[in-house]
Amino acid sequence: MSNSFGMKGYMKGALLLTISAIIVKILSAFYRVPFQNLVGDAGFYIYQQVYPFISFFVVWTSGGFAVAISKMLADAELSPNAEWKKYIISQTVFLYLVALSLFFFSFLFLGADLLATLMGDEQLSPLLRTGSFVTLFMPILAILKGTFQSQGAMAPVANAQVFEQLIRVTTILAGAIFVMFTSGSLYLAGNMAVLGTVIGEVAGVLLLLYYAKKTFPSFPFQKTKSAVKKWPIVKEATLLSLSISMSSLLLLSFQLIDSFTVYSLMIENGIDSQLAKETKGIYDRGQPLVQLGILIASSLSIAIVPLVAVQSKKNTGRGAKPFIQLTYRTALLFGVASSLGLMIVMPYVNEMLFETNSLQNVLTVYVLQIIPLSIILTFTAILQGMGKLKVPFFILAGAICFKLIGNMALVPFMNVLGSAVTSSAVLFIAAILLILYLKKLTFIQLAPRNYYIKLIGASTVMTFAVFLLDGFLQMKRGIFANSRVEAVCFGTILIATGAFVFLTFVAKSRMLSEKEWFLIPFGRRMAVYQLLLNRRK
Repeated sequence: MSNSFGMKGYMKGALLLTISAIIVKILSAFYRVPFQNLVGDAGFYIYQQVYPFISFFVVWTSGGFAVAISKMLADAELSPNAEWKKYIISQTVFLYLVALSLFFFSFLFLGADLLATLMGDEQLSPLLRTGSFVTLFMPILAILKGTFQSQGAMAPVANAQVFEQLIRVTTILAGAIFVMFTSGSLYLAGNMAVLGTVIGEVAGVLLLLYYAKKTFPSFPFQKTKSAVKKWPIVKEATLLSLSISMSSLLLLSFQLIDSFTVYSLMIENGIDSQLAKETKGIYDRGQPLVQLGILIASSLSIAIVPLVAVQSKKNTGRGAKPFIQLTYRTALLFGVASSLGLMIVMPYVNEMLFETNSLQNVLTVYVLQIIPLSIILTFTAILQGMGKLKVPFFILAGAICFKLIGNMALVPFMNVLGSAVTSSAVLFIAAILLILYLKKLTFIQLAPRNYYIKLIGASTVMTFAVFLLDGFLQMKRGIFANSRVEAVCFGTILIATGAFVFLTFVAKSRMLSEKEWFLIPFGRRMAVYQLLLNRRK
């Protein structure tokens, strides 16, 4: 594969994966809204308690191991016996994943009762058993995705990701509707939601097998009698997969800690179990909001950040420096815009999406996570592209430890607000440490002082415009018979106004150049708008 920046195949594949990843993330965030509306806050709590267990393995497989296999197979292309070496790598990693999947399946299926007891809710054990079947599809899914990606065949991977998510979302919502209109059991509705993840995974595997049959006639393996050292392959696959998916696993680890601590600590603190479930369910509303908020950063890490790996290996030109600077400035720009925007309109967004405006202060603190997460997602990917994995791993591992300590210390006194404060504070510290580490490695100025002044200006203007318009809308309260309809109308107007004002300020002040906008996914229209605003009369 050519290292040229303008390589059409590389960019086309990256764009395809970016689009599919965005669709998947949007579906992942949005299905939670109708699901919560169907099952209520207590039902949402039930699903969110088990969700991180299942997603941990899915993310590690499809996001971590698949990319690790892809890289290892691509590297093997350069060796003298390329085909033989690729076969050995595929076979070894596949067998390793089979052993891992059987271990994790046994852990979840047989340990479901213990895990549910540790979470403080024994009725969650059937959901854990249902979710355990996801792990059985880890080996084939990772091998198929990794093989396709190593050959630059991104279309099957992109199609499978979207298809898998569509089947999953459809099953979850259809199952929730059926259960709520028949038995009305919240735990059964949660079990159906977990089953939807399993069915979606099966659908994704079947579609990839269909593509594989057409693409690889002799797929998957041949027999061999040669003895090969397997440990170096296993070690490389494990380290690579963890480093590649560590930023995503960080979020899931935080959610796992919340599953084990928030509800149980509230119960120990004397809160009624039903109220504790509903409170945890309301707290969990923040997750889809954060997912949407970090969408730009996720897209950047997929589309722009791989260029850092290519450019950092060049000995000529400016190397990776411009891409690192652009990634940082864009991630910070949209992280601040998303987080601040949600904080300002939270009363409307909360009721618009989730029926009530409960725990507004908690969710306001929760969405602060978007800013550091936008940095963490992109910087871990940049450092991965530079081959610097150890320090980011220890920073994020430390963040997980401090999240646990913070929850244990603050939740007994502040309930879910303590967990939200802990997450935001720990993530800000982790983001700052990653910034300092990257600056130490590269000795580059990530953004000029003028950029931060303009960012503060854009944020101030947006805040002022939204508050001014909100004051006017408050005088019109009561024109709608239903308060939720009012929240939808007012919230939509305020969100659109805030986004327009913010982006107009950004374009007019040229915080990013037109050339830089063209490098950002879907930034072409922003570049055109910026040119129109700044053209000389």
